[in-house]
Amino acid sequence: MKISTALLRAVPGAFILNSGINKLGLDEESAAGLQQMAANGVPMVENMTPAQFGKFLSYGEIAVGSALLLPFVPTRIAGAALTTFAAGLVANYFSIDSMTKDDGIRPSEDGTAVAKDTWLAAIGLALLISGGSAKKKRDKKK
Repeated sequence: MKISTALLRAVPGAFILNSGINKLGLDEESAAGLQQMAANGVPMVENMTPAQFGKFLSYGEIAVGSALLLPFVPTRIAGAALTTFAAGLVANYFSIDSMTKDDGIRPSEDGTAVAKDTWLAAIGLALLISGGSAKKKRDKKK
């Protein structure tokens, strides 16, 4: 694995894994608040109980963070996981009117913290695109 790929995987991986671990045992009130916000971008989460959503979110973040940090997980798989995760976050950003200015793109003061999730999407896409198979790379060398 190239050092550039390792850096693209390690930094968001550690951040997301830590976030997931911190959400283990999330109380129902906090889970309900996160669920309400998440439902703006991913409406199907409304069908879960807050407890189910809290576990889903925590375990999902742990899985995505781990996939990024574990070097034996192929880069394309890790990139796909991060891109999917980030797509949900970005969907929330664009679904909540108070997150953006009147143009619907630039972040408002409330949306600045959430707008950074677009970076995660960009990193995920970079990993997805750059993660060629080892067989193709070997064949090119011959």
